[in-house]
Amino acid sequence: MFTLPEIAGDPSRLTRRLMRIDGSDVIFRPLTHADPELLASFLAGLSPESRRLSTFDGYDLATARELCDAIARYDKLRLVLEEVPAGRIVGLLELSLDLHPHDVVRFREAGIQLSATDGRFGPTLADDYQGKGVGTQILPLIADVARGFGKRRIILLGGVLADNARAIRYYRKNGFQAVGSFAGTNGVRSLDMILDLDLPSGQ
Repeated sequence: MFTLPEIAGDPSRLTRRLMRIDGSDVIFRPLTHADPELLASFLAGLSPESRRLSTFDGYDLATARELCDAIARYDKLRLVLEEVPAGRIVGLLELSLDLHPHDVVRFREAGIQLSATDGRFGPTLADDYQGKGVGTQILPLIADVARGFGKRRIILLGGVLADNARAIRYYRKNGFQAVGSFAGTNGVRSLDMILDLDLPSGQ
């Protein structure tokens, strides 16, 4: 079983090299305290549409510093995808180990009892990495990490916007099941989805 302080102290435990479909390489690794500038460039480069679909509080250096300062201080493990050899961050993947009470209530109303073995997942990819199969390649790595923290299922962090057809197709393709919908604080409709990590991908 992993712990957040252990991973912060030795990020190599979760570091993997991944060959993309086009033959290029990316590194899958935990976010580190040395990443604020790289992460700020990633956030600043997101298009208005990618920002609309994400859940970050900001897209600048201050936000990047906050995320890096939060390493091992709260319930979230943040991982990044880093281009080889450029060193550019092209993805930020959030795995929250705790559940939000609102999530617990919504899923209970849908007939699903969430527990301590459930986590929350939220990916964001650079615009030029979207729709190219990268998300499908990294999901088994995310599943392995979640299992390493004792998780047996993952739900979507903040759900997925109901009008985000591409993301919904991606989640369904990779085994997520839709369990209901809800209106966020801004009144925009989102879907709750859940993935059973004990089932083969796509089941």
